[in-house]
Amino acid sequence: MALDTEAGKRMLQLITSRYGDWRWRKKIEKTLSLPATGVGDEAQRAIFRYLKQGLKAYKSRRADPDSWILGGYATKEVIERAKFNPAAVGATITKDDVALLGVDPGPDVDEAWWDDMLVSWFEEPEEEETAAEEEKPASTPDDETPTSDSDKKKAEV
Repeated sequence: MALDTEAGKRMLQLITSRYGDWRWRKKIEKTLSLPATGVGDEAQRAIFRYLKQGLKAYKSRRADPDSWILGGYATKEVIERAKFNPAAVGATITKDDVALLGVDPGPDVDEAWWDDMLVSWFEEPEEEETAAEEEKPASTPDDETPTSDSDKKKAEV
């Protein structure tokens, strides 16, 4: 299950507004390392991909893990470029889609929210499992076989 629209909006706001705060840098880098399939809304997914591409640092070796340019002028430039020219992000992206970039998501976005966001990023929907269980025919009491000794005695009588 991917992030819903509201959680995706807050995640993008977190990345683009708190990149200068050293307490959030590792969490933002971790978020940028996640696959884009975790973002549910198509416009937000395009913005997330744009940020991943724009903030990725040069790697000298292929085996090195991704590193990110966070903080400073380069990060601000990537965000401002997206706000100025939404077509650079994607053909269907409008100014309204990128207006949320750089806006702080508020005090309710804290480390606990970030942990919940990570869980929902990778969480599988449970609806499929319950639907499969409902399709199985329920057994009738006549079909049941006694399992305990007392049930066996009752069945014999």
